[in-house]
Amino acid sequence: MIQKDDLVIRVAGESGDGSTATGEMLAQAAARSGLHVFTFRTTPAEIKGGPVMFQVRASNAPVRSQGDAVDVLFAFNQEAWDLHHADMAPHAVLLYDSEEFTPPESFSGVAYPVPIGKIALEAGNRRGKNVAAMGVAAALFGLGLSKLEDIVRAKLGKKAELLESNLAALHAGIAYARTIQKRDSFWMESSGEHNRLVMTGNQAIVAGALHAGVRFFAGYPITPASDIMEGLAPILPQLGGGYLQAEDEIASIMACIGASFGGKKAMTATAGPGLALMSEAIGYASMAEIPVVIVDAQRGGPSTGLPTKMEQSDLNIAVYGGHGDSPRIVLAPASVAECFHLTAWGFNLAEEYQSPVIILSDYSLSFRTETIEPFDLAKYPVIERKQPEGELQPKEYKRYYVNGSYISPMALPGTPNGQYTATGLEHNEYGNPAYTPAAHTRMTEKRWRKYEALRHSREYVRRFGSERARVGLLCWGTSAGPCRGAVFLAAQEEIPLAMLQVQMLSPLPVDAIQEFIDSVEIVLVPEVNYQGQFARLIQAELGVRVQSFTQYTGMPFTRFDILRKVHQLLGISEPELV
Repeated sequence: MIQKDDLVIRVAGESGDGSTATGEMLAQAAARSGLHVFTFRTTPAEIKGGPVMFQVRASNAPVRSQGDAVDVLFAFNQEAWDLHHADMAPHAVLLYDSEEFTPPESFSGVAYPVPIGKIALEAGNRRGKNVAAMGVAAALFGLGLSKLEDIVRAKLGKKAELLESNLAALHAGIAYARTIQKRDSFWMESSGEHNRLVMTGNQAIVAGALHAGVRFFAGYPITPASDIMEGLAPILPQLGGGYLQAEDEIASIMACIGASFGGKKAMTATAGPGLALMSEAIGYASMAEIPVVIVDAQRGGPSTGLPTKMEQSDLNIAVYGGHGDSPRIVLAPASVAECFHLTAWGFNLAEEYQSPVIILSDYSLSFRTETIEPFDLAKYPVIERKQPEGELQPKEYKRYYVNGSYISPMALPGTPNGQYTATGLEHNEYGNPAYTPAAHTRMTEKRWRKYEALRHSREYVRRFGSERARVGLLCWGTSAGPCRGAVFLAAQEEIPLAMLQVQMLSPLPVDAIQEFIDSVEIVLVPEVNYQGQFARLIQAELGVRVQSFTQYTGMPFTRFDILRKVHQLLGISEPELV
């Protein structure tokens, strides 16, 4: 039996009815009160209308996934009940807008009617039902109760006429909650004040890029990456940098490549459809050995697909996408903190290896809010590209000189005698077009062999769990959070379970992965796509058999999903969710 140590609250309703804002404010209040929070949301692809939900998981201990089941469902309408009641845990609590619907008599949990529209109206603010709902939920379950006024003031402090009416709605919600005869045992109060950051994945990517020294961004709006563009737009000009909202993704990446050629650290951000359009330009950056950082916030696909759902299905195009032998570095963060970490190091790797770097985020991570410890910036040195030393002699500069590291100095435009042609054509060491078999062989090996040290590195893998276990979880991206949760739950059941998170997907760190595979009997590869793309990559690169475990619902795994699969592999009874 698994004991709960946290609280999962889901607020669900219709786009535009304030339900998402209720969840967002609850999360902020909980985080500011000292709790660890982890949020998850779904929204419709349409501009207006459609069902939405916002889920908050809060705990006094770190949380790494959205939770196994919903402890408290706040349903703003009948549809919210219809869509989400199946996700409720045993003994869950239902808050429902009694002006909109009544739950069926078959519901066996605790139900509290909450006429949020009436509460707000009687407080003099008929549009403040989302704030009233926040007051009710926080007062009933302790979720950031001490910080509610701070959250409302932060959102509306510059609008005095709205602030007072919303504070009235908040206090009306709290007062209503205190009239409810509480029949459940849920309560989540912080054990103390903490100095933590509250960020989304996209905000952490922006922060990591700025720390690394980004000075140019070009992009085209696309869900779920647009927040990165919007975050950098007002900041870069203040730093003497450049910002461009281009006409499409092709123009965006070409502008970034041009800026990088000129000596500026450059990045773009997109989703799967945009990455597909960028594939030829990524090949050009590989051929010309020009640093550039590309964030791909994955969503469900193919084509336009599921714009507001998550998936891990861009691995193939990130690693292989492009014609010819087109090398690149591919990184995959699993958390908000890793969004900062791998973006900062992504720029360093781009500069050091003169390479395109793709960072695979996803929809859930882009908008997820997490509490994280402040970054120790001293652990994030800023690396610059290698440039020629000393004076260059006329007609002697070899931009693509083949040396022991296969990484040749890159002169900036204006360097005396450092001019060269950065062409997409095959070239010789000077950068001049060269089409002979010998030239192509020499330059192809140069472009690929410079990554060899990364293939043998152990810097971009993280191992958790038991040193000796029958089953080992091999994962990447946001599936690592639920996998770490499964390792924790397995330990409660005294089941040894090991896990390896791979943060670099190209070049693949084969030595570290092989060592992990050799240490367990069964390798399970969970990922959110249909094909089992990472499992196939592992099998192709290492020539080993692994067990692929996929889902393709547009939703992430829960830690209980992973644990249940482990039980099946070990031939033991299914774990019980409390």
